[in-house]
Amino acid sequence: MLNFRANIPFVNLLGFTLHRMENGESELHYTPKPEHLNSHGVAHGGAAMTLLDVALSVAARSDTPEHGIVTIEMKSTFMVPAKGPLVAKARRIRRTRSMAFVEGWIYDASGEMCTMATGTFRYVERKKLDGGTPPMATD
Repeated sequence: MLNFRANIPFVNLLGFTLHRMENGESELHYTPKPEHLNSHGVAHGGAAMTLLDVALSVAARSDTPEHGIVTIEMKSTFMVPAKGPLVAKARRIRRTRSMAFVEGWIYDASGEMCTMATGTFRYVERKKLDGGTPPMATD
């Protein structure tokens, strides 16, 4: 298991583990806990979107440890219920000096694709995230 290169309390709470973070790609594993399920007994859409948000952002910053990253926008598509354990994979499609464009997928235990997403991310100097001048608000 790899280190996310950042302390992300919400990710720790959900129990995501990082298995790949290199060359614009990432792979995360996640076994939803009972409190992460919806009323149908499958991963809640919010948990799936969070898994994809993290997978996409990790892929975006996989080769820039000196930078943090913030989500600008993300679109998710739910195709089938996500029954855990789950694997999320993402890859950066394009990078500019300040932005990354990324796509990702969640697969269930049988290997079926459950959810997909695309997102746009902005690179932010880590010192601004860690107590220096605050980054520009995005809300």
